Amino acid sequence: MGRLDGRVAIVTGAGRGIGASVARLLAGEGAQVVVNDLGAQLDGSGIDDGPAAGVVAEIAEAGGKAIANFSDVSDHAAAEELVATAIGQFGRLDVVVNVAGILRDRMVFNMAEREWDDVIRVHLKGTFNTTKFAAAHWRSLRDEGAQNRIINFTSVSGLHGAPGQPNYAAAKMGIVGLTYSSANSLAKYGVTVNAISPGAATRMTASIPGDRRKSPQTDERSPDNVAPVVAYLAGTGSGWINGRILHSAGYQIALYNNPEPVSRIVGTAPWDPDSLATQIESSFGPLLGR
Repeated sequence: MGRLDGRVAIVTGAGRGIGASVARLLAGEGAQVVVNDLGAQLDGSGIDDGPAAGVVAEIAEAGGKAIANFSDVSDHAAAEELVATAIGQFGRLDVVVNVAGILRDRMVFNMAEREWDDVIRVHLKGTFNTTKFAAAHWRSLRDEGAQNRIINFTSVSGLHGAPGQPNYAAAKMGIVGLTYSSANSLAKYGVTVNAISPGAATRMTASIPGDRRKSPQTDERSPDNVAPVVAYLAGTGSGWINGRILHSAGYQIALYNNPEPVSRIVGTAPWDPDSLATQIESSFGPLLGR
């Protein structure tokens, strides 16, 4: 008996890296998995059925159940078809894990419009697309006892502001906002929405010059270490956690705080520039090391 017996999951970007690790573990825990991957290169170019098909073969060899899907999740209609495929093939849908993404790294002053647009499209629009169609399906069921899950992937690049990844950072922080919004709107339909910030050695980290995470590949840096927290969130026992960010790296898992004010200044009338400057500097300055 697995923790996810009888559940059906879509995992996007599941042909390689973290997505593949997640798909294998979910299947190993009893879920029926749609392994979605366009098979593109790291920059989003090209198409290859091999990665998704290979993960499906691994799952089948281990006794699990999975099918491959090669849809581009950044295509609105293709994402709708992906959700319909899971329901049509397995009769239901319980979990969507949004991992798919690409990189087009550049400093903000050198970034081309296309480099910005493509990364936002795959990461942020792709996550919106699958979320929309899964949510619409679950809403249509009106099942008050449902235990459905959306698990998104954000990044420390957004949470801490990687200087050479303004497009990727913006997309990943956009996913955080989408996670918060969806968590608030979908709870009434039995859906929780959370985000994972992963730390692992993947082809993405290997492509970043000087990134300390890229090598050597060690057991602690394996993408397999990110998968267990996803498997937990995908289960029926995780309904108590919603709208949160978890960081998973190596053998550690951390809970991020949700944004909240750390200090306030309160006036009794409209601020004039001089008094506002004095209050900001005296109240906020010490908190920021001024």
